[in-house]
Amino acid sequence: MLKPVARQSALEAPAEFRAALRAWFDKNGRDYPWRRTRDPYAVLVSEVMLQQTQIATVLGRSFYTRFLERFPDIGSLAAAEDDVLLKAWEGLGYYRRARMLRESARAVIARHGGAFPDEPGALLALPGIGRYTAGALLSFAFGKPAPLVDGNVARVLTRLFDRADPVDSGPVLKWLWETAEQLLDPDHPRVYNSALMELGQTHCRPGVPDCLSCPVAAFCRAREPAGLPVKAKRQAIEEIDEHAIHALRDGKILLSLQGKGRREGMWRLPLRSPAELAGLPLLHVRKYGITRYRVRLHVYRCPAAVAAEGEAWIDPGTLESLVMPPADRAALAAVQGDPEEIA
Repeated sequence: MLKPVARQSALEAPAEFRAALRAWFDKNGRDYPWRRTRDPYAVLVSEVMLQQTQIATVLGRSFYTRFLERFPDIGSLAAAEDDVLLKAWEGLGYYRRARMLRESARAVIARHGGAFPDEPGALLALPGIGRYTAGALLSFAFGKPAPLVDGNVARVLTRLFDRADPVDSGPVLKWLWETAEQLLDPDHPRVYNSALMELGQTHCRPGVPDCLSCPVAAFCRAREPAGLPVKAKRQAIEEIDEHAIHALRDGKILLSLQGKGRREGMWRLPLRSPAELAGLPLLHVRKYGITRYRVRLHVYRCPAAVAAEGEAWIDPGTLESLVMPPADRAALAAVQGDPEEIA
């Protein structure tokens, strides 16, 4: 791919860099619902949802708008019971985010009378709010100049300055934040940060970027942008197997309520050891990924199951109201579609 040659450095000509980026964004910026508000609560909800979930998922299934309809303000979220909160978050995964979002809401009420603070130190002192989220609130909700570095911004900056050392190393992370702060537009922080992030989503995307139509190509020093950013060696994916049972009794299904941990408060198909399942018919196998694990969930028919601690016989009519991991819900739906099992 032919790439335009950099004519100047963004750090040496920051005003020109900002102007080029802003002109492009003014014409091409996408209309996301969280860009139509300056309510710090609504901004925080969007940022927490987007931390580990694609924009297309959040928008396509209306997670953002439905969550705000269910919890329209900080008070309603702070008062939410666990089952109601997790049900509203169902499908987004990483449920710890929802609980931490609620803790942030409770802290704002307890410490600041329900009004979000607009100073970095006070924001960073709230549960679950780190440097990125604080910057997002300051710039998007309060219009204050605060740098942001997420995956998109890191990719743009490493390519702009042709940084080939690991982007997730301490020195480069420090450099990223320093550079983001130097390039920040103090007069238009909300637009600038939105534009820089969107540039990373569109033109400066992962893999092969669209350099020929990039609005800031004249500032980019990358010689082989497709190879940037460089990341340190990742932890190997671990393959694991889970063995669960599908048990019916008097028209009810046996489920297990999860205790402390990643799936706290969620209902799953009960897990058993392979030895306990020897000789039972295998009904379904479903693969799913979670963090660094690739999991194969095996589901067996178990006609003589006995409820263990934390397990209960549940009326199938209430399943929709329960919070379940997507893999378990999909596996259960597949098994319940078995005519022999229904009979």
